[in-house]
Amino acid sequence: MNIIEKNLKLDINRIVFIGRTFEEYIKMFDLSPENLENMKVLDCAGGACSFTAHANKLGIDSTSCDIAYYHEVIDLEQKGLEDIEHTIEHMEKASGNYVWEYFSSIDALKEERSRALKDCVQDMRENPQHYQAVTLPVLPFENKQFDMTVCAHLLFMYSDRLDYQFHLNSLKELIRVTKDEIRIFPLTDLYGKKYDQLSQLMNDLKEHVRSIEEVKVSYEFQKNANHMLVIKLK
Repeated sequence: MNIIEKNLKLDINRIVFIGRTFEEYIKMFDLSPENLENMKVLDCAGGACSFTAHANKLGIDSTSCDIAYYHEVIDLEQKGLEDIEHTIEHMEKASGNYVWEYFSSIDALKEERSRALKDCVQDMRENPQHYQAVTLPVLPFENKQFDMTVCAHLLFMYSDRLDYQFHLNSLKELIRVTKDEIRIFPLTDLYGKKYDQLSQLMNDLKEHVRSIEEVKVSYEFQKNANHMLVIKLK
């Protein structure tokens, strides 16, 4: 790691290392594993999600990138376990903010979050080449390197601390490294409020893409978080 990377490296205590399962990704992004076969897919930011771990076993060439990956796997695993416990405590106090259909109970949620972390960490150890440490809005990938990019629970979610310019620059960078399509989920912040500058963002990106639209999906866990942004590229 060079001096620039060291300066960019985020304190692990400021990282939330929570993961979603491959099955959740399929629902969140309205994907079909069969249609993704032989495609190059980027998961940005992948966090503790198990999408890449399972996708590569199904003939999908998937890469995950995240600022968290600057840290050692053993440290991320421990942080992930701690974050799951913290999240479950929060859920018990705020369960009314969530739709309990995909997950039947808090215990079921904990089981799935733990499974995602376990599968992700195991794959990071066995296939480290699939996990790239990055710091948005700059990515170390070639132009149009990936057929599709998916982005879950980063953009829009932390709009209270990531400003409009960060969102615009990050999306332009995702457009640069993606050939066909980008899908972003959800369009809400941590409190279920829709990103209030989404219309401006979509308008500012129009000249760079073929189309950009909001699409409703069948997955909804956090209330109101049931839409994704679909960007089709030129």
